[in-house]
Amino acid sequence: MQDYYAARANEYDKVYLKPERQADLRQIESWLPTVFAGRSVLELACGTGYWTQFYAPAAERVVAIDAAPQSLRIARTRVPAEKVQLVEGDAYRLPPLATRCNAGFACFWWSHIPRSRIDAFLRGFHAALAPGAKVVFLDNRFVAGSSTEISERDEEGNTYQVRRLADGSTHRVLKNFPGREEVVWAVARHGGGVQYWEWEYFWAVEYCCS
Repeated sequence: MQDYYAARANEYDKVYLKPERQADLRQIESWLPTVFAGRSVLELACGTGYWTQFYAPAAERVVAIDAAPQSLRIARTRVPAEKVQLVEGDAYRLPPLATRCNAGFACFWWSHIPRSRIDAFLRGFHAALAPGAKVVFLDNRFVAGSSTEISERDEEGNTYQVRRLADGSTHRVLKNFPGREEVVWAVARHGGGVQYWEWEYFWAVEYCCS
């Protein structure tokens, strides 16, 4: 997965150009700053900083982590340096932070977590946040004709796509599309005040961790 996103860094943002997704994107871009206004945010898998750029101006500060230095180089060109600290790191083994943030965020990350690792991942993520921190996960819904087709499914129920990059290389990528009940059940075990949001092409869950 890390190798795939490192190779994809320079073409990653093309996914945001799909015409059919523009209305959803504008709504989400306006919504996120209201969620994180005045908060210190720990963002995982920030990639090229596409989403960071929209909410960071409203936040108190942001620590944005990604495993691919190629993506972080692009992120540095679009996020406010005075607000955002970009850190190379692993979402499963978070680097030590000077202070705990009171909000957490990850976009298009949940779908890449094997189902058997979600519970452990949430425990580790919440441990890096202040008690009661607001958490938001944002991800894709599967929409035929817009989403890449599913190529296989494993015994655990994880689904995979075969993705082709501009250089002609193909990559087998874990990409799950959980339903509302699955997501809400997973986070409700670790927090409260769960709200689930749904657009045509995207979903989000918002809650406060324990």
